[in-house]
Amino acid sequence: MKGSVIRSVSVLFAAASLFGAVNATVDPVIIKGSKFFYKTNGTQFFIKGVAYQQGVGAAGESSGSSSDVKYSDPLANVAACQRDVPLLQQLGANVIRTYAIDPTADHSACIKLLDAAGIYVISDLGQPNLSINRETPEWNLDLYNRYTSVVDSLAKYPNVIGFFAGNEVTSNTSYTPASAFVKAAIRDTKAYIKKAGYTTPVGYAADDDATTRARVAAYFNCGDAADTIDFWGYNIYSWCDPSDYVTSGYKNHTETFASYDVPVFFAEYGCNEGSASGSAPRVFNEVAALYGTDMSKVFSGGIVYEYFQEVNDYGLVSLSGTTVTKLKDYDNFSTKIHAVSPSSVNSASYSPTNTANQACPTVNDDWKVAPTGLPPTPNAAVCTCMTSALKCIAKPNLPADDLPKLFDSVCGLSSTACSGFAFDTSKGAYGAYLGCNDLDKLSNAFNAYYLEQNSKADACDFGGSATVVANPTPASSCESVIASATSAAPTGSGSTSSGSGDSSGKDESAGSSVRVGGWGLAAWMTAVVVSVAGLVVL
Repeated sequence: MKGSVIRSVSVLFAAASLFGAVNATVDPVIIKGSKFFYKTNGTQFFIKGVAYQQGVGAAGESSGSSSDVKYSDPLANVAACQRDVPLLQQLGANVIRTYAIDPTADHSACIKLLDAAGIYVISDLGQPNLSINRETPEWNLDLYNRYTSVVDSLAKYPNVIGFFAGNEVTSNTSYTPASAFVKAAIRDTKAYIKKAGYTTPVGYAADDDATTRARVAAYFNCGDAADTIDFWGYNIYSWCDPSDYVTSGYKNHTETFASYDVPVFFAEYGCNEGSASGSAPRVFNEVAALYGTDMSKVFSGGIVYEYFQEVNDYGLVSLSGTTVTKLKDYDNFSTKIHAVSPSSVNSASYSPTNTANQACPTVNDDWKVAPTGLPPTPNAAVCTCMTSALKCIAKPNLPADDLPKLFDSVCGLSSTACSGFAFDTSKGAYGAYLGCNDLDKLSNAFNAYYLEQNSKADACDFGGSATVVANPTPASSCESVIASATSAAPTGSGSTSSGSGDSSGKDESAGSSVRVGGWGLAAWMTAVVVSVAGLVVL
């Protein structure tokens, strides 16, 4: 094995971390213009980060092949944190990136160990089975609850300095529509953070696809500030040694982001495909460039990929049982990162010159997302009110595997039955019930078809998967909820309501302050039906 073996944490460090230094608090990191700063002393903050999570491939992809991927929360494993935090500190890291955490777990011990070592955390909000899928994008209640639960779990810690709402979701021109759903997630996560009294910023990690990178960077930075990213992460592996500032494309990227008005950093980097890499150790010559005079004016550092050795051969250390072994990559990176001294400015003397965000991309064959209009904020009250008014609903407890063919059936029978949750990202048009769960959306479609067929008994059957509701009885409060959800009011600037609908008190009816005067219950129930006949352009 390469390198030295670290078998245990010293008694001195463990005692200091667990008993003496746990109450230490790092200086919070804030954003001003396109730079990060320490809040108290105003010193510019540069990310010297490491991706820290086992079982995650480059670009945050799971290394497992099953759709039911399990993940291990690196911030909930106290023994591993006790083992690794000293090595991260010795390496020269001041940030770790985690890709999937369990929001129900206790992270306090690991967070305090990192805090005591002066290490900050940036975490992705999704997890392998619950994130925005580039092929079939959604922004629904399950995702909203996942994202906001991670926020609640981590935002209270001073050394948690950012969240990624998506990672390489639009990775080529085929997946541009997915960006609208990520932007809706950014909008709603930022609104939730603001309402909850947190201050943690929200960003996005993009890949280096030449066909989409410019448009993706512009899209997430254009429009209303409530909808846009607070920082920009760039996953880039173009410097493969031997290389240089120009050949790697770093010069072009520096020029591209010179006018960006939020902080930009490498969310992943560290190519292992050059002649000096691959099976041989990486030499990390790009570190000097990233923190050098030209790039440090634009980029706020980066996060090297990755701490743990996996089959993809990017590791700085290898792990066997509980024994960690430093690899040559660890020593090489540590030498390079300790040698950097980026040009910096103090926040007191810094006046941002980049004050305008980017222009939104134009819709064309390679970019199918309108400049305005986003998927609606998921809201449990909207979904509950909608289903409570339906006369034909999907039977509860239908097998999940049956749902796709049932959607195909009802949507194939009627061109309008599924409009309540249809969308057209190129027009900024989204069905009012797009954020509901699949069973509620199926009920919406069944009901629309049933009414189109004049409530014939056989029109609410679908092989025994649907059932008639004789007397729907929605709550009186549902009138305003549905009126708001089905209106043409813009949502690009976001809803201030949350949408979890759980017992934690997160849910507040969307637009509950909006009333439609003179509407009786019958008229409102008609609106529920009529709304599925066409998309709401938001």
